Amino acid sequence: MSRIARPLLARSPVQRCSYQSGPDSSEKETIVKLLYNIGSKKEVEQYLRHFSSVESQKFAVIKVGGAVISDDLATLASALTFLNRVGLYPIVVHGAGPQLNKRLEAAGIEARYEDGIRITDGPTLAIAREVFASENRKLVEALERLGTRARPITSGVFVADYLNREKYDRVGKIVKVNRDVVESSIRAGCLPILTSLAETPEGQILNVNADIAAGELARVLEPLKIVYLNEKNGLYHGATGKRIETIHLDEEYEDLLKEPWVRYGTKLKLREIKELLDTLPRSSSVAIISAEHLHKELFTHSGAGTLIMRGHRLFSAQDVGAVDLERLGALLAECDPAISSGQSTAAALWQRLAQVKRAGGQYWIYGDEPHQVAAVVTRAAGQAAAVLEAFAATKAAVLGNITDNAWKLVTRDHKQLVWAVPRGDDGLAWHFERAEGSWTRGADVVFWYGVGDWAQISPLLAAKAPAPRGAPAPRAYSTVARRGYSTTARRAYSTAPRTYSTPALRVGLIGARGFTGRELIRLIDGHPRFELAYVSSRELAGQPVGGYAKAPLAHVSLSAAEVGAIARGGRQAVDVWVLALPNGVAAPFVAAIDAATAGVAAAQQPIVVDLSADYRFDATGRWAYGLPELHRGDAAGWASGRIANPGCYATGAQLGLAPLLPYVDAGRLASVFGVSGYSG
Repeated sequence: MSRIARPLLARSPVQRCSYQSGPDSSEKETIVKLLYNIGSKKEVEQYLRHFSSVESQKFAVIKVGGAVISDDLATLASALTFLNRVGLYPIVVHGAGPQLNKRLEAAGIEARYEDGIRITDGPTLAIAREVFASENRKLVEALERLGTRARPITSGVFVADYLNREKYDRVGKIVKVNRDVVESSIRAGCLPILTSLAETPEGQILNVNADIAAGELARVLEPLKIVYLNEKNGLYHGATGKRIETIHLDEEYEDLLKEPWVRYGTKLKLREIKELLDTLPRSSSVAIISAEHLHKELFTHSGAGTLIMRGHRLFSAQDVGAVDLERLGALLAECDPAISSGQSTAAALWQRLAQVKRAGGQYWIYGDEPHQVAAVVTRAAGQAAAVLEAFAATKAAVLGNITDNAWKLVTRDHKQLVWAVPRGDDGLAWHFERAEGSWTRGADVVFWYGVGDWAQISPLLAAKAPAPRGAPAPRAYSTVARRGYSTTARRAYSTAPRTYSTPALRVGLIGARGFTGRELIRLIDGHPRFELAYVSSRELAGQPVGGYAKAPLAHVSLSAAEVGAIARGGRQAVDVWVLALPNGVAAPFVAAIDAATAGVAAAQQPIVVDLSADYRFDATGRWAYGLPELHRGDAAGWASGRIANPGCYATGAQLGLAPLLPYVDAGRLASVFGVSGYSG
C-alpha cells in the first residue's frame, strides 16, 4: 500500500526558486475550505496531499478545446485560478478549431480534411498562427485579470517532422518535447499556456492536433492527471444516454470496443487514451470533464465526469486455495478496521468461510491483481440473500476508483445482498448510495438491496449484524465513495421497501440544461412516485435526456405558448410543472399556464413550482413560499397550487436552524453566515 508522507502542499526542492510566488496562506486556507462544499474534508485533503506529493509539473496536463475558450472562458479561467490558489500548477494545451474554421470561412478558404486530419496548406497555416496566438492571449489575459500569473507559450515546446507532406501538407508528427520551457514557467510561478503548434528542426511551423500534443507532453512529464475539457462533461453511453463514470481499461477495454455504439470518434478516442496510458505509470489517469465541474472531478471520490485508468484485472474465487491468502490477509490487516484493531483476524474469517461451505453454503472472494481491494461474500444454504462479510481497499484503490469495479463484480453475482456497517463509519454515504433500504439498530446500520421480502431482513435486524461471526462485535468496513453520485447522499429510510398502487405523477421540467435541471432529472429517475413527461431545453432539443432510465425521452424546446397548450389538459397531461429557469424568465410560462387552466376544475389544476426568485415575494397572495420539508402539514393548505421555492441561502439557513429552534432564545436573533461566489 503506497504511503504519501510529504506534508500538505509540499513541493520538491527542485521546484523552489527565489522568484516563484506561492499562494497566500490565508487565501489558500479559505479556498481549501470552499472545496469542502463539494466533498468531505477528508477526501479533499487526501487529493491535495496526493497532487502535492509530486513535482509541480507532474500534477496535470489539461487539454482545452477551442470551443471552451470561445464559449466558457470565464469558467475556465476561474477553474484554473482555483487550482493555482491551492498551490497547483496545471499545464494547459489548447486548440482553436472552431475559431479557425470561422476565420477560414471569412477568408473564403475551404476547410479540408483527410482521415479526420485538417489539411494545412500555406494560407491555412498563416491564419492558424494568428488564431492560435489570439486565443492563447485571451486565456492568459483572463487568468491575469483574476490575479493568476500565466505565461503564453506559442512555440518552442514541440519539435515535429512532417506527418505526410504530400497528403496533409504542413501537419506535424511530434518527435521531441522541450520540457524545459514548461518547467521554467512553473519555476517562475506562472501557469504555462501552450498552443499545439510545432516546429521542424529547421524552423518550419507545423499544425498538430491539440489532443495529440497534450498526449505527447504527458508522455514526457508523466503527470498524475491528463484532463480533456469538453462541454458534454464526459463520455456518454450510446445506448442508455447515461454518462459513463469510470472505465478501467485492463478490465473493460476489449468488451467496450465490442459495443455497437462504440465507433468512429468514440472508438478512436478510447484507443488514443489506452495507447497513452499504456506508456504512463499506473498512477496516471485521464479525466473527461467540463470546466465547470473540474474541481469536483479532481478533489472528490465521486467525481463528476468520466475517469479512465488502466486499473488491474479483477478476480473472483470460490475456494480459498485459489487465492493468495498471505497477501489478502495483509490487505485486511491493513485496511479492515475489525482486523486491524484486533477485534478479529483474517484466520477467523477463513474459518468462517469453511464453516459456511461445510453447512452447504457458498462463499466468494473478490480482488484485484496487486491486492489493493478485496470483498468477501457468503450465502448460507437455503438463503436467497447473500451477506457482504468484508470490503477493504487501500488508499491507492480509493484514489483510483478500483473499488467501483470490484463492486460491479459483487452486484453482478449477487442480486440480493445484506451487510452491516457501524453508524460512525466515515463512508456511510457510500453504503446509502448502493443500498435500496436500511435500518439503524443500536450501533449499526444494516443495508440491503434486491430484498423484497421483509422476513429476510427482520432476523438480521434483530441480530444487529448480517451473519454470526467469530468476533464479538459486528465487522466494520473500509469504505470508499462511488463515482457518479451527487454531493447529497440518498436518505436512509428505516422502513421496508415501499410499494405504490397509484399512478406516478407526471412532471414537466422547463429549463433542463443547468445544474438544477440535471439534479432534478436524477432525483425523479430514482423516485417511485414521479416520472418525466417533458424536459424542455432550447440548447439540448432533440438530444436524449441523460440520467433518466425510466423510459426513452428526448429534450424538447417548448415555448410559453406550447406549455400553455399542454397545460389545457390539466393533470391528465402534466401533474406538476417545475420551472428551473434563470431569474426574470418564468413569467411568460406562468401566465400561459394560468390562462390555459382557467377553466380547468380545481382538482385537475396542475401544481407549478418556480425555483427562481420571481415569485418569492409575490404580493397577490397566490404563491406559497416555504419548504415542505419543514412545513408539510401547512403545505396541505397551499390550495393555490403555486409554490415559490426558497433560494439556496434561505433553504440552507432554515434547514440548519430547524433542529436548533427548541434551544434558541426567542428574544434574540440568530446569525447566519454564508459565502457566495462559487455556485454548484
